[in-house]
Amino acid sequence: MENQNNVTEFVFIGLWGYKKIELLFLFLLCYLALLMGNFIISLTITCSHLMQQPMYYFLCHLSLMDVSYTSTVVPRLIRDLAAARRNISYNNCMTQLFAAHLLAGVEIFILVSMAFDRYVAIVKPLHYMVIMNRQRCDMLIVLAWVFSFWHSIALLLMVLKLPFCGPNQIDHYVCDVKPLLKLVCKDIHVVSILVIANSGMIAVAIFLVLVASYVAILYNLRTHSPPGRRKALSTCSSHITVVLLFFVPCIYIYVLPAETENKDKEISVFYTVIAPMLNPLIYTLRNMEMKIAMRKVWSKVTHLDLK
Repeated sequence: MENQNNVTEFVFIGLWGYKKIELLFLFLLCYLALLMGNFIISLTITCSHLMQQPMYYFLCHLSLMDVSYTSTVVPRLIRDLAAARRNISYNNCMTQLFAAHLLAGVEIFILVSMAFDRYVAIVKPLHYMVIMNRQRCDMLIVLAWVFSFWHSIALLLMVLKLPFCGPNQIDHYVCDVKPLLKLVCKDIHVVSILVIANSGMIAVAIFLVLVASYVAILYNLRTHSPPGRRKALSTCSSHITVVLLFFVPCIYIYVLPAETENKDKEISVFYTVIAPMLNPLIYTLRNMEMKIAMRKVWSKVTHLDLK
């Protein structure tokens, strides 16, 4: 039987299915805090000597990805919380699906690059400047975009081939592959396995690689001096916190089949809103270099204003 697609638009059920002014203001405040925090991180790094260090170079890119990724989801969520009808056209839904997975993928590979940077800095300190030169850092960012593009384009092409005959209500606040599969009017068992392989298993594999790298880092810290060990632990603890906030909910959602009933949309808030909002705090609260750089940049800005 030939696939038919009778759906021209989808309707979001949303987080709790009906309008809540309290949620609207909560997500608006979270989004503004996210924009402000990541803007300060990006400004501090680009306007200081920190941009020359690979760790902060990747952190700057991570902040940009946090803003970009969240901006594919939260503005529409805020609009839908205030709207009487939460509809989205088929084409816009597919665009949001592609953009969200592309940007989230880039963010994941940046986290991998940051882990690799810390591994080289602690395990091979004498070769650090040779291995983590600017050319290699640029190459890692380009590879992040290339791998993420192929992941998201494969996912998009798979969804575009699926027939949507109705109903058109998405039990979510964003166009994602799992809630969309529940609307497909054919057996989705094989497609569900492909989604788990494309998203769930990749997330698990990357998470295990990150865990292994941080275990190796912690093991090698035994030979460092106490001050060096404390500084490295402070930096690594920030990375580990961000990795856990992003990957644990992500793995929970994408390793389970689409047919199962779970709390996907509530749990996804952790990596669409909470983690990007907390990243600036996590990376600055225990980082003396960032605090000093922020003070210097702030003093430059205020000095220019006084002139």
